[in-house]
This record gives sequence, structure tokens and C-alpha cells, in this order.
Amino acid sequence: MYLPRSLISKLYSHLQNTRHPLSPAVLILVALEPDALCACRILTRLLKHDYIPHKIQPVAGYSDLEKAGKELVVPMMESQGGSGGVVICLGVGGMVDLGPMLGLEPEGEESPYSGVEVWVFDAHRPWNLANVFGGFPLEPADTASSSYQSRSPVGVTGGAIGRSYNCGKGGIIVYDDGDIEGDLTAERDAYLALLDMPDIEEQGDEDLSEDENDGDHADSGSEHAHAGQKRKSLNEEESSDEEESRPRQRRRSNSSSWIASSPRRPEHRGLLSIRQADAGLSSDPVEPPSGAQPPPAASARALRKRLLRMRQQNEAVLHQYYRMGSSYSEPISAMMYSLASELGRDDNDLLWLAIVGVTSMELYGRSSAGVAAPVRSGAGGRPSGWFGVRGARLRQLLRDEVRRLNPPEMTNGRVAPENNGIIPTTARNPEDTGIRLSPEPRFLLIRHWSLYDSMLHSPYLFSRLRTWSEAGIKRLHKLLAKMGVSLAQCKQSYTHMDMMLKRELRAKLLKYGSLYNLDEMVPAVDTDGKDRAGAKDGWGFVRSWGWRATLSAQDVGVVIGALLEVGKHAHALDTTNGGPSQVTREMEDESELAAEGEEWVHRFWEAYDALENIDALKAGLPTAQFLHRAIYRTGTSLINKKQIKHLRAFRMCVVKDGPDVALFTHPAALTKLALWIGEALAEQEKETQGKLSHGGRGTPLVVASLNEKRGVYTVVGTGGGGGPDTLFLNKATKQERQSKKEAKARKKEEARKAKEKIRKEKRAARRAATQDNDDNGDDDELETESEASESSESEDDSDDEEMNDRGYGLNKFGNAFQEVVAETSARVRIDSFEHSVVEVKKEDLGAFLESLSEKAVVG
Repeated sequence: MYLPRSLISKLYSHLQNTRHPLSPAVLILVALEPDALCACRILTRLLKHDYIPHKIQPVAGYSDLEKAGKELVVPMMESQGGSGGVVICLGVGGMVDLGPMLGLEPEGEESPYSGVEVWVFDAHRPWNLANVFGGFPLEPADTASSSYQSRSPVGVTGGAIGRSYNCGKGGIIVYDDGDIEGDLTAERDAYLALLDMPDIEEQGDEDLSEDENDGDHADSGSEHAHAGQKRKSLNEEESSDEEESRPRQRRRSNSSSWIASSPRRPEHRGLLSIRQADAGLSSDPVEPPSGAQPPPAASARALRKRLLRMRQQNEAVLHQYYRMGSSYSEPISAMMYSLASELGRDDNDLLWLAIVGVTSMELYGRSSAGVAAPVRSGAGGRPSGWFGVRGARLRQLLRDEVRRLNPPEMTNGRVAPENNGIIPTTARNPEDTGIRLSPEPRFLLIRHWSLYDSMLHSPYLFSRLRTWSEAGIKRLHKLLAKMGVSLAQCKQSYTHMDMMLKRELRAKLLKYGSLYNLDEMVPAVDTDGKDRAGAKDGWGFVRSWGWRATLSAQDVGVVIGALLEVGKHAHALDTTNGGPSQVTREMEDESELAAEGEEWVHRFWEAYDALENIDALKAGLPTAQFLHRAIYRTGTSLINKKQIKHLRAFRMCVVKDGPDVALFTHPAALTKLALWIGEALAEQEKETQGKLSHGGRGTPLVVASLNEKRGVYTVVGTGGGGGPDTLFLNKATKQERQSKKEAKARKKEEARKAKEKIRKEKRAARRAATQDNDDNGDDDELETESEASESSESEDDSDDEEMNDRGYGLNKFGNAFQEVVAETSARVRIDSFEHSVVEVKKEDLGAFLESLSEKAVVG
């Protein structure tokens, strides 16, 4: 089921009214990522305010999710002696079928869920449609109707929860951010059509295949599994006639083990097995009225063929949806703030958490085109960076909220300094805890580093100035010299720099940045010197904690991410390349994997505490600086040593030696490194070729990092710089092509009319000269040439038509990884909620990459 955005507070209000301090605790399953962590902080503030007991369980991957289901969720079921309750998933499980994953749909039981209600907040796409349009206990069947939709709970129509829905019976409930109702109409119709479609089994398929000449073969039984039928795993055999109550997507199993065959992908491949007496045909024909001529009855073979065709068409719609590629929708921290706002609980603390969560999405390259380096256009006023148009609108809404909750401060009748373009570095008074808008440059931790180090370790300047080379460092020095900033000045702490330099920094960056292709280094201003109607487009967010600290939202996102990825004890990491023997590695792999998961969970609590403890947050600043120095060193080394190879479908590099290898065993840290390199490669492509390859999306990148201790490679696949801007610019380009096409059609029509007029005049003249026969031949030849010309022009126009923008440029590494696992014997572990991240055994990396190079990795 899904809850429409307009009813976002319905379920929480019911929870608020029915829970008391002795009620069972609400279980919160949280992904180990900053956006989910911020959403968890917002949610727990709401629960504490309403005295609702709750328990937080960090979840590192699908194996942890399955373990949490077995140990924590199943005991809540009434059928298992529990008293029901609510489970809230934050950034967890939106792409897999949560019913079987959490153990809420035991095989053979007719009453699943047993009072357990699961709320799903997840920005990962595509949705698992079994959660969105199903995921509820069926009402008892009656003699009048036993269809699936007629047995939906009261208040649920087509999977959508209405105002009359009564909570408490359990089920999977997805919180819609607007995409489900806006974009999944075709998928909903196909899914619901498959639900009540009778299963024709396979008993007549051999006869059908002999008679069919239109390409509609009845071999789907070998290609598709019936609904509820799960693919056989390595260690279990499942009944071939297993049935369930609704169509199902294959969930991930064996996710925590090494597999040599394709894992169960989150793809819908089946339909409901409603067995009827005549293999899906009605066994009780209706008698026609007396005296009426009965219509000719269709044969069983014709009906079966028609059902098969309908089934294949609907399954094709769902298959295309799941193969579209991975992407991200609205950050769940913003969704959670919307819930708080609907409840009237919005304040500065919750707003700040939402801002940090939204900002963190950009740091990890999570956009509407999946994980990809951003393409920064900087031209024509088009939104650039994270999430394109949608991201720009969301940030503007957050800026409006900041103005509403934090009125601008006036000093002696004058506007506060930050409203004049000065980057705030201190609080306005000892009790200042407000949020302010700030013209943040694209530097890193500028308040806590020197200006020079902040610029040097900025991914934006890394790609534009090419600071991995000596020439790039000289360009940086020249930029500082043109700005009138000496190296001695810029290498001291930014907070201790000359005040006049800090006041003039933004103006100088705007003046000289364009000379070095740095148009988006700081937020621009309009030609009149003022930001548009005070909107402050592109401005960032800053918050103070009295005299103790002043940090930007990006600073907090960087620190929280570093705590999650390397922890407080980053300097104590063992970065040696030595390791145990191969046999020992195989024996200890599971125990090391469990220890790694425990360490990640420990880091989660460190980051969780730091979000509301400014002293702990400040203590994490050295960790963030340590991580980004390592990213800069490693990226510089890979580029300078020319270790980035260009394979058929993507670029590839491997991190396997050096002092910082141990840092990049964490997928998120490796993703940051890949984004740094990817953005640099995209800039190189634009400079050398004049444009980005792959239709303006850039070349995708695969980065692998060796975990010598476990003998595996962590592999991350990122888009080649397509991001949301490519989608936006592609739409704009399409509009331009459409206008050109219309102008060309008008011109062609005018030319046709002119030619027709000339032909008529020639015919009249030739008839008058009694030369009709020859003239007719010439006319026919002329008309033939004209038609051929028009035909060629229409073919040119058709060539301009592109695929549907909906899947254009999306990251398809998740699908490609699944295909490689299915086709090769490579030992691959797929456990991350981010499907473009996998682990590959050290010995199998070569075969894995060779097979991967044959796949389509960006749409």
C-alpha cells in the first residue's frame, strides 16, 4: 500500500492517539547514511514529544535487514505471541519485497502481517511494486467475489490508502513523495491487471506455440516464474507449485554469502495463481435469455492465447520499469520534516536536521539519475548540481523556511553582514542558535581549514583547475595572486585572516573565477548587484551554537559522513598491505564480515550523537579533514600514474596500494573518491572533445578498492557525469529540436505549395502547347522526386526522436552487476542498499570486469 503525500500525517496521528507509555516500542530500522540518520533524529524527536516508546536498530545491508526481521520483527506478530506494533524503515528496503524479507508473510499461513505495520521511507528508486500496490492482508473471500482487489482492506483502492482506512491490521505502507501517483500509473494498471488474471499454467503452451505466427510465443513459463514462486537458491529446493496471494517480486536472498549464480533480483516476473476448473477459463457458462441467439463461443485455445498475450504485455511494462536503472527521489529527511510540519511541530532544530540530510545527498552524488558526478552547466540560468530542477525547488523551500523561522537581524537600522555577501564565521551573540543563509563557496570546510587547504581539497576546484598536477597548483596560485591574497595569508586559518580580505572574498571570486572556468564557484548575483527578489538562489545554510561553533550544513554533512565511514579513530587504521593467507581468509571471512558490520554500527552511534552534540561534532572535524586529504592524495596518484583505463563501456581504476587503501574499503568513502575522479574526467572530456561523450552524460566510471584483510574488492559504479542536468538539458534540447522541427515543417509545407503552384502553371502551359504526354511523364518524375525528398526529411525527423526521458541517463550498474553474476562464475556479494555497490573476490575481479564491460551501464 502507499500513503499519498496529502495524507502524510494520517498514520502518525493514529499512532499518537492509540499509543501509551506501556505500549510495545516502535521499531526503527535505519540505514547507515547521513540522510537516514537525520530523518531518524527528526522522527525520534516527534516520538519523544508524544511519549511513544521506540527502539532504534541500525541496518548495514540486506543481511542485517533479514536478521532484524527474524530476531526483532517476527516476535512482534500476534501469531507468534506478540502484540503487533509499528516498524519504521528509514532508507531501508524500498527496492525489495519487505513481506518475505522481514518474515511477515510465512509460507502456508493465510493471515500474514498479524498486526505488524511497516512504514517505509526510502529515496531509492525503483520502488518494489509489491510494497506499493500490495502488502496488505486480504479480506475473507465471499461467494459474490473473490478477486484480489475486491478483498483489499476498506479504504484501500488500487493500493492507495484513503481517509476511511483503519489502521491496526498490519501491512507494508510506503510513504509517497508524489512520484507514485504522478509517475506510476502504467505500472499500477499493469500490476493490478496481473493480480486478478487467472493463471493459465503451461499445459496448453505447446499447442499455442505451433499456431502462433505473430511473435506471441507461450514460452514465458521458462522465462518467468509464477507469482510467489522464488528462484531456487544454492542451498534450498522450493516447490514448483508454490502459491501466494498476490504477484511478487523476487527478493534478495543469500545476500550475505558468496554466490556464483544470479541472486534473486527485485524484479516482478510472475502473476497470481488463481486456479480454476478449466485452466483459467470459466467453468460455469451463463445461459443466454430464452429466444436469444447465443454468441459464438471462443475456443479454449483462443482464450488461452489472449490471456497469454495480456499477461506478457503487462509483465513487459513491469520488467521495463525495473530495468530502467537506479535513481533517487526526495530525501527522506525532507519527507520527515514535511510530516513534522503537518503536525505543527516544525522548529529550527528539525529544520536544521532536514537541511543537513538534503545537503548530504549532494555530497554522495545521489541524484535523480542515480549515483553520478554532477554536470555543472552554469549557463542560461539553468539549475545545475544535485537534482536539477527538483533540487533547486527543494532548496528554495528550505530557504523560505529559514526566513520564516529566523527573521533577518537588523543592527542600528542596517542589514546583518551575511545578507551583504559575507560568509559568517561567528555567532551574532552568545545565545545565537539561529539558521542563516550564506553565500557559501564551493570550498571544503572553509571555516575550519585555511583558505588554501579548503580550495585545494575542493572537488569542484580539483576538476576545474586540475590541481592533481603541478600546472594545476600553479593555476591555483595565479588565481590567489589575481585576487590579491598572498600565500602567507591564505595558508593561515580562515577565521584569523584579515577581515577586509574576507569581506571582499566573494566579489573577487566572482570577478576572477570566470577566467579559470569557475563560474559556479560562489553564488552569482543579478546584473543589478542584488539577488533575485531576495531569493538568494544558490546560497547555503549556516547555524551557530553560541560562541562555541558556527558550521555550515555542508560542514556538518562532511563530518557526519566521515564519522560513518572511518570513525573517530581514523589515524589508528592499519594501512599495511600485509594480510593472512588465502586459506585463512576463506575460513575467517564470515567472522571478519561480522566484525566489520559491528564496527559500522558503532560508528553509526558516534554520528548519531554528534548530530545533537556540538562538542562531538567539532571533535569529528579532524576525521573529516583526514578522509578528504586521503581522497585528494589517492585521486591525484591515480590520475598522475595513468591508472584509469578506458574499457568498452566505462572507465575503470583500481585502488590496491598506497597508505590510504584501508580507508576506501567502506563503500561510501569509495563513492566519494569515484565522484572526485568522475567529475575530473568529465571536465577533461569537455575540454579535449568539446562535449561530453555518451550523449552528454560522460563516460561511466568503475572504481574498485582492495580489502587485503578479507581478500575482496569493493566495487562502485557511478554515472559519468550525467546527473540531473543532463535530463534537464536533454529536455531543453528536445524542446529546441521540436521547435526547429515545426519550423522546418512549416517551411517544407510552404515549399510544397510553391512547387504545386509551379506544377499547375506548367501543366496549363503544356496543355496549351498540346504536349500533354511528355509533360505528364515529367510531372510524374517531378512528383516522385518531391515525394522522395519529403520522405527523406521525415526520416531525418524520426532520427531526432529519442527514447523516453524517464529512463534517460540513469545508472544501470545495479542491473549490469546482476547480469554478470548470472553469466559468470565470479564470486560476488550483493548486500548494499545501493545496488551499484558490490563486493568481488580478489581472484575473480578480472573476469568480473571483463564481463561487465559488455553491459549497458547508463541508459
